[in-house]
Amino acid sequence: MGFRGAAFGGGASAGLRLRRAALVLGLLGVVAGGVCGQISPARAVPAVACAPDLAVLSRADGTPLARFSIEVAQTEADRARGLMERSSMPAGAGMLFIYPTPRTVQFWMHDTLIPLDMLFFDAAGRLVSLHSDARPMDDTAIPSGGAVRFVLEINGNLAKRMGLGTGTVLSHPAIPNAQAALPCAD
Repeated sequence: MGFRGAAFGGGASAGLRLRRAALVLGLLGVVAGGVCGQISPARAVPAVACAPDLAVLSRADGTPLARFSIEVAQTEADRARGLMERSSMPAGAGMLFIYPTPRTVQFWMHDTLIPLDMLFFDAAGRLVSLHSDARPMDDTAIPSGGAVRFVLEINGNLAKRMGLGTGTVLSHPAIPNAQAALPCAD
């Protein structure tokens, strides 16, 4: 006894009817599984093309937001000097401060002549906090808001104009791929 009815092709051969039935049942299973949350397609996040002199900022899903040509401040002396006494900085430039281990840090604008945005990132490159438009020559402490390993300084108000904020992720070769929120391509 075969399936009868328009859905399964009443006049079709038994083999064709079985294939149609299997197709319909398979589709129902996919729909039911997807609705019930049993099927979750894997979303591959693309690896990011990185370079030591480049800070790449993206959304958590890998959507690119910005790239900055950077100077790296990795030594204690470089981090202490930062961007002091500079009268300008190109719009696509910045400075990346790299700490050997995550820590709470504070920045100030002593002897810094240009307004800056400061983006504070954890060890995986996830944005912890953002301080927008720090005032030149101001000695007020600007706290990181938590343990960070990276701080990116860019021109003041640029982060807002570029849509940088919650969910922003930094990719850079200094972040080991095994712990990076968005790893660099090999």
